[in-house]
Amino acid sequence: RGANRFLSKDVRLRWVQVVDNEFHARFSALSRSYRFIIYNNPIQSALYHNLVTPETQTLDPQKMAEAGKSLLGEHDFTSFRAAGCQAQSPIRTMLRFNLMSKGPWIWFDVQANAFLQHMVRNIAGSLIEIGCAKRDVSWMAEVLAQRDRKLAGVTATANGLYLVGVEYPEKFALCSSRQDVSYWSGS
Repeated sequence: RGANRFLSKDVRLRWVQVVDNEFHARFSALSRSYRFIIYNNPIQSALYHNLVTPETQTLDPQKMAEAGKSLLGEHDFTSFRAAGCQAQSPIRTMLRFNLMSKGPWIWFDVQANAFLQHMVRNIAGSLIEIGCAKRDVSWMAEVLAQRDRKLAGVTATANGLYLVGVEYPEKFALCSSRQDVSYWSGS
């Protein structure tokens, strides 16, 4: 708690652990998990306006969930990569995609070995186009296969994007960083 008083209000330490010099927070990671939250309502939320991506058009979560499954596995994610991305390779392995909804809330969880710059936000923008029936469910797989960023949906806002976990090799004996996000999915 003492260290948190010196940090921005947007950043909080939850635990601290000594690690050896072999550990690197970014390059030692086996996978990362993100959650993207959409507030789907004709009237934007006053309380959550900076915390979620608002969408006033009615979305179909089932179509969005079906489209997202085409992202699973190892693919070239160039179509969902920011123009300024500095990653040496666009090849990533999407380990998990799970979309859920309840009332006006739609959220999806993604886990991959790594992500490209704006990858999750670009996926979200494409899912929203599918959800509001501007595109067919099959469009997601087509865009992925084309490897052309200009063909995908717009980049969704960063509001609603949360890093919820990073998995490291067991040899570092780090505690899980995903332990308190399960309430959103009902598990």
